[in-house]
Amino acid sequence: MQNDFTNVLEGNALPLIPLRNLVLFPGTVVSVTVGRPKSVALTKTLAPDDLVLVGVQRQPETADPEITDLHQIATLARVVKIVRHPSGFALVLKGLGRVNLTEMVMLTPYWRANAEPTPEPEFSQDATILAEVLQEAVDELLDEDSSADFEAAFGDVRPEQLADRVASTLGLSLDDRVTVLMTLDPEERLRLVARLIAEVRAKAAVKQKIESEIRSELNKNHREAILRQQLKAIQNELSGDDGEDELDDLRTRLMNREFPEEAQKAVDRELNRLEALEPNQAEYNVVRNYLEWMADLPWDESADTIEDIDAIETQLDADHFGLEDVKERILEHMAVLQLSGNPRGTILCLAGPPGVGKTSLGRSVAEATGRPFVRIALGGVRDEAEIRGHRRTYVGSRPGRIVHALRKVGSNNAVMLLDEIDKLGRGWAGDPEAALLEVLDPEQNDTFQDHYLEVPFDLSKVLFITTANDLGNISGPLRDRLEIIEVAGYTVEEKRQIARNHLLPKQLSEHGIDPEALTVTDGALEEIIASYTREAGVRQLQRMVTKLCRSVALKVARAGGELAVNVDVEQVPDYFGKPKFHNEVAARTSQPGVATGLAWTPVGGDILFVETSKMDGKGQLQITGQLGDVMQESARAALTYVRSNAEELGVDPKFRTESDIHIHVPAGAVPKDGPSAGVTMFTALTSLLTGRQVRSDTAMTGEATLRGQVLPVGGIKAKVLAAHRAGIKRVILPERNMRDLDEVPDNVLADLEVFPVSDMAEALKIALVDGPTVDLTPGGTDGSTAMPAA
Repeated sequence: MQNDFTNVLEGNALPLIPLRNLVLFPGTVVSVTVGRPKSVALTKTLAPDDLVLVGVQRQPETADPEITDLHQIATLARVVKIVRHPSGFALVLKGLGRVNLTEMVMLTPYWRANAEPTPEPEFSQDATILAEVLQEAVDELLDEDSSADFEAAFGDVRPEQLADRVASTLGLSLDDRVTVLMTLDPEERLRLVARLIAEVRAKAAVKQKIESEIRSELNKNHREAILRQQLKAIQNELSGDDGEDELDDLRTRLMNREFPEEAQKAVDRELNRLEALEPNQAEYNVVRNYLEWMADLPWDESADTIEDIDAIETQLDADHFGLEDVKERILEHMAVLQLSGNPRGTILCLAGPPGVGKTSLGRSVAEATGRPFVRIALGGVRDEAEIRGHRRTYVGSRPGRIVHALRKVGSNNAVMLLDEIDKLGRGWAGDPEAALLEVLDPEQNDTFQDHYLEVPFDLSKVLFITTANDLGNISGPLRDRLEIIEVAGYTVEEKRQIARNHLLPKQLSEHGIDPEALTVTDGALEEIIASYTREAGVRQLQRMVTKLCRSVALKVARAGGELAVNVDVEQVPDYFGKPKFHNEVAARTSQPGVATGLAWTPVGGDILFVETSKMDGKGQLQITGQLGDVMQESARAALTYVRSNAEELGVDPKFRTESDIHIHVPAGAVPKDGPSAGVTMFTALTSLLTGRQVRSDTAMTGEATLRGQVLPVGGIKAKVLAAHRAGIKRVILPERNMRDLDEVPDNVLADLEVFPVSDMAEALKIALVDGPTVDLTPGGTDGSTAMPAA
């Protein structure tokens, strides 16, 4: 069957209207908004009942289509009505039939094209049955979805037109509508539309189920939202809040910030998400908290710094007495920062016993340079998220301590003190020490990325200072990033000056005592230091000064404020009780078999005693005092050397088979280890087996080998200071450690006689009292010499 448009189309080029997202089916009426200049020009020439061709563009974005830009099958249409409105025209068109576009004959001032009718097969009995099936499907869809709008009924249109009528009102996609238009066989068209309507029914069923579930949830959320709005209104009414939009305030704060490029993208993305969320949604507060953090961080805010090296030195001297080497290194570091202009540099680590002023040094650096100061205590931290933060997927997530500290000080060039870095733990949640590798690496920390922020933050301007008591607890990779500055401790003279110039004035002010009301002599301060404190730092000394001020405050208060108190050496026990520490070196070394050694501990240097005893037995060795493996090996090595050189040492060789030896290091509750007690153990064993007493004014340190050589050890400065505090007058050191005495204050060396030794023969000649000369060196020369006091 041939469409009866031959007379109209033959030899006539009809006006053409290309549609972007619309399909006009035969037998249907649509309203088309006219906007393109060519279409507007065409509309001005049209009148009702005029015929036009209506095509469909292959690509909707094509502005000036040609014949190849249109689908081959178009629709012949009659103009029903022309409507003029302020923004242009609208055409009401009725589709008459399918036509085949052949060529475009004119492109200006509007499109005109030639077309020919499309052949259509005869309508068979199968097509009639398919039309009935399609009508039933339409009826079922109407029953299931009352919102569906179908004008068509089987009795109102011809069976071959039913597919077009249904397709026009089914809400199909553009591609499906074009497919129906391009299908010329009525039977195939009916089958296609029947399949499409089945898909629509399936989608409608799923949609209805989802909408039912959403409606139920929305009813619940709507009720909660209304209650929240009412509660908020009540709270605003009670507080007198003018209802200022907090979201606008946050948006303004973010706009006033200068973010790096990557951070700006994250802020824009999250702000768009926040604006699309309702306040009652759970994710609303998560996104808002994130943006609050981004707005509060000092991305581009730096504090004004003081670059006067002399001013920094003056501030350090005012806050701390002594520690000249430490101050010099800090000044060198600040000078490099000033001259290079590069904030990146080494990370300082102040290592030393408690109470020597490591933390206060960091605070003094901040005050001297004009930078804000923030302290982060790392002792006991065992979660990697404490450093890097938690990811936002977790409930209650937040940034790590580094980002927290920066928000607190509001500056990206603060002095950040990482306190007790050697006391980091390691748990199931990760290793925080590993997380610090990036933070404390000047080559990496300019792109530090917190898990919560998920964007890089520049830490290169931050001046990091770390503190530690025991460097042995810090891993190798982390130590490699730190520049270690040893803060060994104070001498008695330095402690007296600190008490006089710092501790006492501070406590007098805190206790409200007039400085004229309390006089403490230098002798009293030295007695307090020697008899009531035994430490490398001044923390216990500060407690003693505080206790003294409390007692004086009580006396002054009882006297009505008119009282002057003088504290001399004789009055010290009245305030502190009997002395806690005594010089027990002479008493404990008064018999053979006991030697005084020097030890290093995380809380500073200390002296220790090695006691030996001999009893009848079979040559066995017993070691007690909770000694580690290395120290026990030192004891066995010392005994082996004494046995192998018994005759030269004047020791009865029979002791190897007739006596048992017991070596004990007191303070048995304290674990001890290390090789530096080798010389002390050797001396104590020789003293025991020869009956010669060790000098009570002599202490020693060094590692001894099986050949009798004395090897260097560490912690010399702390050990020498400990010997000086304990009243020792003579110190035996490995010869190769003499260079370490440069770190010891001159006033300490002036009170000591230091003996460098390279083998045990020299050590015995210096340490043991009256007796035959011990000669184990080749040629029998006496190589012991005393180092003159510096």
